[in-house]
Amino acid sequence: MEPLTWTGSLGDVLDPILAISVIALLVTSALAIVTSFFVTADRVVINPDGTAAMAEGFPGLIGRAQTYALWATLATVVAYIVAGMVVGHEGAGIFGGMSRAFTPVWISLVVLFTASFLYKRKLGLYGKLFDSTIGMIGFALVMFWVFTAFYAGVMDMIFTHDPLSQVSGMKNEIPGMALNGAEAGDYPFYLLGGDNLARDVFSRMVLGSTIVMQIAPLATLFAFMVGITLGLPAGYYGGKLDTVLSFLANLILAFPVILLFYLLVTPEIVATGLPNYMAAVLFLFPLAFVGVLLNSRYRTQPATRNLYVGIAGVVGLLLYFSLISDQSSPIALFRAWPGFLDLFDIPGQVLIVFVSVVFVNSPTVFRIVRGLTLDIKTRDYVAAGQTRGETPWYIMLWEILPNARGPLIVDFCLRIGYTTILLGTLGFFGLGLPPESPDWGSTINEGRKLLSVYPHAAIVPALALLSLVLGLNLLADGLREESLRD
Repeated sequence: MEPLTWTGSLGDVLDPILAISVIALLVTSALAIVTSFFVTADRVVINPDGTAAMAEGFPGLIGRAQTYALWATLATVVAYIVAGMVVGHEGAGIFGGMSRAFTPVWISLVVLFTASFLYKRKLGLYGKLFDSTIGMIGFALVMFWVFTAFYAGVMDMIFTHDPLSQVSGMKNEIPGMALNGAEAGDYPFYLLGGDNLARDVFSRMVLGSTIVMQIAPLATLFAFMVGITLGLPAGYYGGKLDTVLSFLANLILAFPVILLFYLLVTPEIVATGLPNYMAAVLFLFPLAFVGVLLNSRYRTQPATRNLYVGIAGVVGLLLYFSLISDQSSPIALFRAWPGFLDLFDIPGQVLIVFVSVVFVNSPTVFRIVRGLTLDIKTRDYVAAGQTRGETPWYIMLWEILPNARGPLIVDFCLRIGYTTILLGTLGFFGLGLPPESPDWGSTINEGRKLLSVYPHAAIVPALALLSLVLGLNLLADGLREESLRD
């Protein structure tokens, strides 16, 4: 079979339209920037009804043209995707094959956005996100990779080949190359080419998203629980508690992040069991956070409080011991949990990276929460809660924390992006995860060795990493913009 082109026969129609749209968008964007330096004010005109309005003028015309060019570009991209889903690689080339592979992701995005638009006025800050163009674009990019990770990691969909399998004759093949010796049931092409070990680049890119989505959001969430649990009392009480916790946080932050990661994931440190002990300590904070949260909320209803805290405690402890136990560990302490109660096993190298991310991010979150608490605790509604006789933890968790949610949500999105970059950096240096792992950092590191000759093996995961981090940053900007309007 002949190699696939990027857009196939579909490109004969859509490629010129896309080229014209992109050129128009670039030209109008450049004109908008240039005119902003020379046009200082618009002319005011009086409407027949006596109201005043700004004349559109030349800048307004450019702005409208820029908007039309943007919509034309987006419409053409959507046309590529929809047509590719219908005709596949037979009529739309490489883009068609990828569009059809991502069919469940496209459907999920359409359903999610449709439901969100219909009920956005009832969804609080999340609903307001859909009033921000930047926020919507960022949210779409993030959810694209979330759905990709779900369908690839849980449902075994989207990827076209085993990301670890090597096919003879496919080493460093260009994108769209036909599969050598394809049998019945095999996908007949390497859509994005082969790497230096003859593995499918497209499948490794897709499966790499599952590793990022397993570690980055959860590790960031755990780091926030640690930072919030320590930052609230440090800012609220102050004094020696604040001094000690701030000193410890600054001590950790004094180390360069990459060096600290390197120390935590090296085999010599792992052999000492230090990451396992760190996991045992750090994973206690979510239990404490949930327990204190429920106890402070329902302290005036003892029966309800005991029920909720009891259920949360049993479930939390079961998850906690399943998380830290490792029946293959040389340390007897981590083999003490009965195997039949061990709900899941986390690979040792993944746990090490997870703990390292939590440990490195927690001090920064602590400082943010502490600073917000120092500011908010002086507000009148906090004084009103103290006058009512509310407990300090109730005031911290149910008065101060909700009013700090805006900056924390924005920082949470940004921190997932930072964590994604850190994971990529670790993989690039060959630290933490197994060498054969399809995570984006490891794949970029393998592909860079032949970057000048076969760039696709490194560029594909690099673009995937870029798009996810870009989406998280745009999402954070949209959330910040909407939270400031509250």
